[in-house]
Amino acid sequence: MTTSHGAVEEHLESAGYLQKRQLKSGSAGWILLAGLGVSYVVSGDYSGWNFGLAQGGFGGLAIAAVVIAGMYLALVLGMAELSSALPAAGGGYTFARRALGPWGGFATGTAILIEYAIAPAAIATFIGAYVESLGLFGITDGWWVYLAAYVLFIGIHLSGVGEALKVMFVITAIALVGLVIFAAFAAGHFDATNLTNIPVDADAAGASTFLPHGYLGIWAAIPFAIWFFLAIEGVPLAAEETANPERNVPRGIIAAITVLLITCAGVLILTTGAGGAEQMSSSGNPLVEALGNGTAAKVVNYIGLAGLIASFFSIIYAYSRQLFALSRAGYLPTRLSLTNSRKAPTLALIVPGVVGFLLSLTGKGALLLNMAVFGAALSYVLMMVSHIVLRWREPEMRRPYRTPGGAITTGFALVIAVLAVIATFLVDSVAALSCLVVFAAFMAYFALYSRHRLIANSPDEEFAMLAEAESELK
Repeated sequence: MTTSHGAVEEHLESAGYLQKRQLKSGSAGWILLAGLGVSYVVSGDYSGWNFGLAQGGFGGLAIAAVVIAGMYLALVLGMAELSSALPAAGGGYTFARRALGPWGGFATGTAILIEYAIAPAAIATFIGAYVESLGLFGITDGWWVYLAAYVLFIGIHLSGVGEALKVMFVITAIALVGLVIFAAFAAGHFDATNLTNIPVDADAAGASTFLPHGYLGIWAAIPFAIWFFLAIEGVPLAAEETANPERNVPRGIIAAITVLLITCAGVLILTTGAGGAEQMSSSGNPLVEALGNGTAAKVVNYIGLAGLIASFFSIIYAYSRQLFALSRAGYLPTRLSLTNSRKAPTLALIVPGVVGFLLSLTGKGALLLNMAVFGAALSYVLMMVSHIVLRWREPEMRRPYRTPGGAITTGFALVIAVLAVIATFLVDSVAALSCLVVFAAFMAYFALYSRHRLIANSPDEEFAMLAEAESELK
């Protein structure tokens, strides 16, 4: 059966089609989801954010971090509402599909997929830097580390979501303990003069010791401030594998952002104050270097590796679920959504992993970071637009959780997300333009091919079609 719907065509698949594309339901409660949200992000506390010191100094990065923290809090509150109303594995794609139609849904899913496919590659380069600094196994060339990480952790995910989430939770707990240990020792090394030791650019407008590169440095630091929170929006991707998702997904993502707001403030202030803004601005493992060469530094170095692994491990989960949802609905080749006997999406785990490994071989963590941030910021724009549209167009839609402040809250997140997209071009136009080309290629694929082959009875399409039918009846 084939139906034409606007600019797209949809057809029904047999029950067998969906049976081969099922995830394991009821595998996680809100505590595991909170752990998942923290694990997505915790590597950003250990490395990556500090490159923003080179762009804006401590002052510029601190102001950018406050603004971005506000954006993510508003974003999370908006996503908590959307995930309670539309609990499906597509996450942001599902929300945008309901609000903005097939084109908007696929655009959002593509932006998220770009973010999640590239972010592990950036994290792999940071894992390599930590392993080399520890002198483990005599490794001096990171590519062996990148390969081992991808093979090992994709393998664990293939064993099933319940097992994977439990492993992730333990690793994340270790990473958080590492941050507590770091904070205890860094406080003893703290020197306020270290915060402002970057030379002032006298030619920059508004330049001072607090803002060594002037006002523009604040804007340039935004993509690096995002690294403190990047990927937390992936929690709703676990909706189909969660017990009582309407209640547990909002609780999990809000608990996660609460923890991350605390770790962001502590890491930014203590690392810069202990190690010095100039010294930390180009470090591959800033928390370790901030503590010097003592025992505490070695302990944090080992635990920091756990933090990087936690994010690497969990974002693999995220990219596989986003690719699974897009493939199951026909936006991407349907073979990619097939699940194995343990209900893990095999090719959705492996294919982006191969792409990410090849990207990690560049060794350019900062470049890859900016590419991931571009995809993330673009998806935030589209998801916040989706929240606002649904509040306006479907005010009666069932929402077990409602965003405090409603569209005003998500409107704030939307404005900051737009500025963040622009900032990625300011910091690294090559990274942003490269992602824009990839995004355009995906959209061309949809325009020329997959929009004629969507699966009408996939969960995400059914959500949208039911809404459209109800609207027509009214």
